[in-house]
Amino acid sequence: MAAAIPRDRYQVASDLVALTKPRVLLMVLATTLVGYSVALSGPADYLRVAHLLIGTLLAAGGTLALNQYVERDVDARMERTKRRPLPDGRLQPLEALLFASALTSLGVAYLAIGVGVAAAVLTLTTTILYICVYTPLKLRTASCMLVGAVPGALPPVAGWVAARGDLGLGAVVLFGILFLWQLPHTLAIAYLYADDYARAGVRVLPVVDPNGAMSERQIVSSTLGLVAVSLLPTVIGVSGIAYFVTACALGLGLLGAGLAHANTPSTASARRVLMASLLYLPLLLAVLAFDKT
Repeated sequence: MAAAIPRDRYQVASDLVALTKPRVLLMVLATTLVGYSVALSGPADYLRVAHLLIGTLLAAGGTLALNQYVERDVDARMERTKRRPLPDGRLQPLEALLFASALTSLGVAYLAIGVGVAAAVLTLTTTILYICVYTPLKLRTASCMLVGAVPGALPPVAGWVAARGDLGLGAVVLFGILFLWQLPHTLAIAYLYADDYARAGVRVLPVVDPNGAMSERQIVSSTLGLVAVSLLPTVIGVSGIAYFVTACALGLGLLGAGLAHANTPSTASARRVLMASLLYLPLLLAVLAFDKT
């Protein structure tokens, strides 16, 4: 029987943290916080905010780790993901599964106790849609990108519910903004890594539509929809004129990048769409949070 190879505990800890995709996790926390902030009609309950962020951190981190566990074989076939802890062999699948399951369960339970059942149910729904619906669909249909945008748009809704205790028109608008933003963002990534996705059998739109016509149309149409929906917070009285002007400017900038890519598709133009989307969301949400009415 071979002796177990000793591992650096700090490396193991670092790899476990990497399973939670910290950069994605930061965006989840930020959008949740914006949802809470926009929904407030009075002073913030900072203890409740702390509970919301802690529970979301645990549950979302666990969900992202579960995703890496489920997709470990797919990740092993792609250049950009094969050095992650599981495909690289630095963590064992059972270790990742136990860590991810415990983190997710703890997060949902923490939210139920510290924030409320509604926020916990929304968070659990996000996990189920992401792991049980979106992830398996990636190997079957290009519609996976539309399905995957649903759990990605739910964190601000959970934040809204945590602040008000129920859903409202503002929560629907926030969901719409996050949903539509993800389409040009993920399509640009899929264009840049289409060969990698094809090698792994992931059926994103740029893989099943090699000529690019459908991909480019969807980038433009979803961005047009995003420009329109992003103006609604001011229309329904959630935000002020500063947000309205900012949403117009940012939306037209992203639309311009999308139109340029649709006109002359290239790696450079797809990268510009990606960078524009990465600038768009944090700037838009920051102004929305500070210019709420």
